[in-house]
Amino acid sequence: QPSPNFNQYVRDQGAMTDQLSRRQIREYQLYSRTSGKHVQVTGKRITATAEDGNKFALSPRALSALFLLPQPNGKSKDCIFTEIVLENNYTAFQNARYEGWYMAFTRKGRPRKASRSRQNQREAHFIKR
Repeated sequence: QPSPNFNQYVRDQGAMTDQLSRRQIREYQLYSRTSGKHVQVTGKRITATAEDGNKFALSPRALSALFLLPQPNGKSKDCIFTEIVLENNYTAFQNARYEGWYMAFTRKGRPRKASRSRQNQREAHFIKR
C-alpha cells in the first residue's frame, strides 16, 4: 500500500509540465485475470474481450481517459494511475486522485465501477504484455 505522501507526490508531479524532457509513451496490452482476455478500446466502448495482438489494445493512461474519467483527451489530473505490482505478480492500477479506486473488469469483460473495486479482487488484476 503506497503511503499518503507518495500519492501526494504523484498528484503533484502529474500537475506539473516538463518542457525539457522527451515524453516516452509506451503502449502495451493489458491481460485481464478475470475475463482471460485483453483490454480493448473501440470508440468510447471499453471491454476486456480482445484476443492477443488486437490493434485496439491501449495503455492504461488511454484507458483512464475513456473509462473512469470525464475528459477524453487524457490531460486531466484524474487520468494518472499508480501502477502497483502485487505479491502474486499481477499489476493493479489505482487512480492517483481517488485513493482506493482501481481499474477493474467483470468475467464477461465489462468495466466495473472504480469506486466499488479493491486491490485484492481478481477483477483489478492485470498482466502487461
